[in-house]
Amino acid sequence: MSVDMSRGPTTERKDQILQAAIELIASEGSVNLSMRALAGAIGMELGALQVHFRTWEDLLHALVDFISEAYDHAFEELAESSRSHGPLETVRFLLYDTPGDATLQADRLFPQLWAMAQVEPVMQSLLDEIYCRYLDMLEEAFAEAGSHTPRTAARRAGREALLKMVKQSGVFRSEAQLLILGKRHERRSHDADRGDTCSVK
Repeated sequence: MSVDMSRGPTTERKDQILQAAIELIASEGSVNLSMRALAGAIGMELGALQVHFRTWEDLLHALVDFISEAYDHAFEELAESSRSHGPLETVRFLLYDTPGDATLQADRLFPQLWAMAQVEPVMQSLLDEIYCRYLDMLEEAFAEAGSHTPRTAARRAGREALLKMVKQSGVFRSEAQLLILGKRHERRSHDADRGDTCSVK
């Protein structure tokens, strides 16, 4: 993500700190993100970091907003870049693409965020929103490809892609953890189906 210089030096510095937090999570794992670790990673004193983010909760909420904005941009680009994108290209978006021109390192970051979501409800809300938007795009791609059951096809493909990505990441090391993750995903999908949409507008 290129920093918008018109936003001012304080916002620019916050964006740099949040980008460093993403890089720390992607390279070291979500369990290694703390205010002190982040300050050390960017060569700041903890007190200087707390000028920008007073508490862990402030940092976490800002990180969620930053990631959400990058994914919004990436979803818009995916939708605009090829109206003819098919299911395969949409699945690849989750598995391999890096939203926001290298901002997120999604293949490594997304599974780590999922691990964080087990203890941070605000992160779970973010992931639900991202995943719902992804499923909506996937459903549309299946419909355009002529599927008679695009919603079912989207959920199946989305689940398989997500579990593959998480398994490859090594974040969830045991089959039992992956099974729990799959069951949680199935429950959310079922709840979304009862509401007839997964979209978070």
